[in-house]
Formats: sequence, structure tokens, C-alpha cells
Amino acid sequence: MKDVKVLGPGCSRCEATAQMVRDAAAKLGLDVTVEKVTDYALIAGYGIASTPGIVIDGKVVHAGGLPKPDDVARWLAA
Repeated sequence: MKDVKVLGPGCSRCEATAQMVRDAAAKLGLDVTVEKVTDYALIAGYGIASTPGIVIDGKVVHAGGLPKPDDVARWLAA
């Protein structure tokens, strides 16, 4: 099971990113846990300055703006 964290204040882009991760995981048949992290201190701890950010199994894979669905699928499949 992959551990995915979506970093951001809970804005619409952050919500869309979390849903994009869930959709890509379902399409790939992967088990993932998606946690939304809204605490700015925790977000800064990952070195993220602009949100939304995505952390998969402890590794930052995206920061700032909506990711492309193909990229999300590629990150989850890796």
C-alpha cells in the first residue's frame, strides 16, 4: 500500500489533487492511503513553498499547481 500525502491549506486545487490521486490509484488498481496535510509547519517541513504538494511514501514528487493526471499515474505506478 502506498502512503500519499496531499499538502495544502484545503483549497479547491488541493481537493482536486487529492481526488486525482484517488482516481489514478483506482484506475491502476492500487491500494493507497490519501492523507490531507493542512498544517503549514508540516508542509514547510517537506520543503514545499507552493501548494498543492504531493508526497508519495515520504518522497516529494510535486509542488505547486495542479499536476497532470498522467504524471500522477506515473508517480503511483513507480
